Amino acid sequence: MNASVLKEIEGLRRLTVGGLRDKYREVFDEESRSNHKDFLFRRIAWRLQANAEGGLSERARRRALEIANDADLRIRAPKEFGSGDAAHRNAVTAISAVGGSRDNRLPAAGTLLTRDFKGRTYVVKVLDDGFEYEGRQYRSLSAIAGEITGTRWNGFLFFGLTREAHVA
Repeated sequence: MNASVLKEIEGLRRLTVGGLRDKYREVFDEESRSNHKDFLFRRIAWRLQANAEGGLSERARRRALEIANDADLRIRAPKEFGSGDAAHRNAVTAISAVGGSRDNRLPAAGTLLTRDFKGRTYVVKVLDDGFEYEGRQYRSLSAIAGEITGTRWNGFLFFGLTREAHVA
């Protein structure tokens, strides 16, 4: 990380919550929904570093999408952010193209998944890049399961696509 970005990040430590919210608005071009000083500091520091260094690699972005399809995605930087030694702080992510892989629990595109829930049968079509339910496209089965049930569900479990069930 270059010295000017590091100096700007260190300057964030002296700001009040109001100052951090102003900086957040400047950096992200939107209001922050948080008043938590550590959260604001980490988010702003991450964005400053990403702007200077180029952000996430393509491999990291693909992995994040895979995780998001099956679980909650961590959107906060770890508490240790910015507290490592100089070598750790100066590490740069290498950017390279990596081929993505389809979750092996999913059946082939075009397959219809059905689930009986509370006396009604729900049908979801598997697409190459997501799912279709009631004429709308979704990126994850969990989003569809949540819409059907009104609560958070793991989409693979809701539609019976666990590894054991899929292999049998």
